[in-house]
Amino acid sequence: MLTMTTNSTDTDAAARRPTIDEIRRAPKVLLHDHLDGGLRPATVVELADECGYTGLPTTDVTRLSGWFRGGAHSGSLVRYLETFSHTVAVMQTSSALARVARECAQDLAADGIVYAEVRFAPELHTERGLTLDEIVEAVLDGLRVGAAGTGLRVRLLLTAMRHQARSLEIAELAIRWRDRGVAGFDIAGAEAGNPPTRHLDAFQYMQRANGHYTIHAGEAFGLPSIWEAVQWCNADRLGHGVRIVDDISVDPDGKATLGALAHYIRDTRVPLEMCPSSNVHTGAAASIAAHPIGLLRDLRFRVTVNTDNRLMSDVTLSSEFKMLVDTFGYGWSDLRWFTINAMKSAFLPFDQRLDLINNVIKPGFDALEKGSPTG
Repeated sequence: MLTMTTNSTDTDAAARRPTIDEIRRAPKVLLHDHLDGGLRPATVVELADECGYTGLPTTDVTRLSGWFRGGAHSGSLVRYLETFSHTVAVMQTSSALARVARECAQDLAADGIVYAEVRFAPELHTERGLTLDEIVEAVLDGLRVGAAGTGLRVRLLLTAMRHQARSLEIAELAIRWRDRGVAGFDIAGAEAGNPPTRHLDAFQYMQRANGHYTIHAGEAFGLPSIWEAVQWCNADRLGHGVRIVDDISVDPDGKATLGALAHYIRDTRVPLEMCPSSNVHTGAAASIAAHPIGLLRDLRFRVTVNTDNRLMSDVTLSSEFKMLVDTFGYGWSDLRWFTINAMKSAFLPFDQRLDLINNVIKPGFDALEKGSPTG
């Protein structure tokens, strides 16, 4: 058992609480961001016009932004996922994919992100005849152009849809492109009825090829999904993983007791790709204040902070950090801890991770902390 503390910040945390402008300048790391969930609303409208897609609920950019937010705030993962039908519909050509990827990289760089892994499902973009390789090539080209001249290094995760049967094909695609900008493999989509073990052959292929992969687990479904992802499929990371809190009890005195699975996740430092706003929007958490990230940070799980879908949830990584600062009273030491956790967990060679931690992230946070009111 462990006696809980309110948070890990210094006693003068309130006086030195980071501002949103300071957080934007911090060298941040993003591991869980969906390409088709981060389009600029104006881009959705323009691409729909270019390709003749007439299914948008409105072509007014402001109203469309509100419509996406409304779907995100429904409290239902199924309703949340429905919003993607429109973004995917306008991402069916090489030029559209390259544009969306270019703007994604530009937006992440503008938010102060120095390393990002952006994910998308190539199988969803074949409606106009593109091959899987052409799809990946277009997205990588866009990311490369968008990141050029910035401090951002961005790589790609290839996602298979868990309710389909193309996961092995997508895993093979990830390995085929891993020396050209693809960092790893993922499965996503509705968890209920689509357990990770359904795609065991894809995960075993990735293992045999010495590849990296993350698994969406423990978002809308509970501990069995996490257990399968880790103990059957050997996931390197867990997408979301918020339901691991179901294996933790906290008594009235603040003593936390971990179950066997929670102990294993913490002891083996399995990274949790947490997306606070998105989890509230899909009903995985009741509110930010009630989000398990506070408890899991206190218990020192390998927690990382992410955006999930910047368009649908109307967030940036900076705004997610600021929300945690305001909710939990976090200071620079907490934001640094989340960031280094993410960099340690990236699908990037060890020496390159160390280089970013020691020569970019730590100096960047040091400079910002020294410039704070009490620094």
